[in-house]
Amino acid sequence: MSLIPDIVESWRAPARVVRRHLARPKSEAFVFTFLFTFLLLAFVAQTPYAARLSHMNPEVPLQQRLLATALGLMAMIPFWYGLAAASRLVARVFGGQGSWYGARLALFWALVAVTPAMLLMGLSLGFLGQGMQTNALGALVGLAFLTLWVVMLKEVERG
Repeated sequence: MSLIPDIVESWRAPARVVRRHLARPKSEAFVFTFLFTFLLLAFVAQTPYAARLSHMNPEVPLQQRLLATALGLMAMIPFWYGLAAASRLVARVFGGQGSWYGARLALFWALVAVTPAMLLMGLSLGFLGQGMQTNALGALVGLAFLTLWVVMLKEVERG
């Protein structure tokens, strides 16, 4: 599997990419790798903003901010698993024929697919700080994630 071409293709044909990943032999380690990749890239995306905050407020060193960021991201792991389970339950109510594994795959891959936009968001926060422009960009990143996730979840729930 090559990660970057799959991410690029996910922006054009997310259902095809998630279908291809779903066709692989089931492996929880494989799906967790997607979540870990997202968490790692989310950490990298937040680094410029943490550096900006440390520069503007030197009482809190960059190392402390980065450690807090890393621990916060690690603490989110159960949340992402819970969100995948909740999405499976909602899909089942609406007649979804997928599996718990497919729900995790769809969510975790959607998270990975949106990481280029998150990296842009992190750079924007690092250069511009909080403001109307970064709030608008954050809304676009959130909308992109939701769109990718819904399309991928529909695909895995087709059964």
